[in-house]
Amino acid sequence: MKGQLWRVRALARKELTQLLRDARTRAIIFAAPTIQLLLFGYAVRTDIPNTPFAVVDHDHSPESRALITAFTTTGYFRLVAAPTRSAGLAEALDDGHATVGLEIPPGFARDLARPGGATVQLLVDGTQSNTATVALGYANRIVGAFALAHASPGAVPGTIDLRSRAWFNPALESRLYNVPGVIALLILLMCLTLTALAVVREREFGTLDQLLVTPLETGELLLGKTLPVVLIAFVDLALIAAVAVAWFDIPFRGSVLVLLPTALLYIVTGIALGLLISSISRTQQEAFMTMFLFLLPSIILSGFFYPISSMPRPFQWITIVNPVRHFLLIVRAIFLKGEGLDGLWPQVGALALIGAGTMGAALWRLRQGDSGNG
Repeated sequence: MKGQLWRVRALARKELTQLLRDARTRAIIFAAPTIQLLLFGYAVRTDIPNTPFAVVDHDHSPESRALITAFTTTGYFRLVAAPTRSAGLAEALDDGHATVGLEIPPGFARDLARPGGATVQLLVDGTQSNTATVALGYANRIVGAFALAHASPGAVPGTIDLRSRAWFNPALESRLYNVPGVIALLILLMCLTLTALAVVREREFGTLDQLLVTPLETGELLLGKTLPVVLIAFVDLALIAAVAVAWFDIPFRGSVLVLLPTALLYIVTGIALGLLISSISRTQQEAFMTMFLFLLPSIILSGFFYPISSMPRPFQWITIVNPVRHFLLIVRAIFLKGEGLDGLWPQVGALALIGAGTMGAALWRLRQGDSGNG
């Protein structure tokens, strides 16, 4: 019995020493949970403050301005546009500059003082069904409280008729919001897995050194390894999109000629991230843990579950370098809005910069490793 305990203690000590002797493994074990806790604590919020909000005030009365102030002073809505025409409100929603639009008709103040009450229209972007549902709840409470405070003595309390309408997703079905987003997550996961683990496997088995002594340049070697991943990614994209449209009945209002080049840019960015992970990992286990450490924060900070506007300002800045955030906007706009490249250039430009920067860093790291091995 005493000998068994001694052997177990010796084995446990050996495993603990092996786990903690590597600085990178220690960082993953102890730093990763802390970082993820911070992300969940700050970025994961069920309330939605600072929702981009546009308003068209046709009445220009003290009452209409008071209603607008009632929306903006709650902290739930942030005024980003005040067009003078109804068409301007539609443009703000189409371009994605605003998530919620309020239109106050002429005669609002006059109707508010009458027993029949007044009517206002609220438009929400249904491509973000979670945000739209919560925003509608906020708007109903704000309008109800405003109507109760401004009702005329002879009127029934709550005499503002709020007529809401969701664009691009009239029923606010969550599947129309979630399924296109899942496409982005699955493509990234596949690119990271196939690229990062494949290159590290070559290094771990010793076959990478054999390839490096061939006449192939580093760029040619990586191109030969990543081209199959690109082809597989496009096949997966076609399969996933077909299932989304045929099985889940997700509308595809855009063009395949817009989806394919933007998807290629996203796939290349995912491959570049996989190469970067492989360049800093020595074993498949380390690559897998590093990939997981990157993947979870990228999902949290993408706006897939929680709107970016509800995150603290530093986290909103971090999301700018998150490729998932930009492709989520692209794929949802193509599927649900039928958006063209002219309306997606900010996201396309961001993906191009992220992909180029990441690919450059990955190639530099791999060349440094090659020269070090040589």
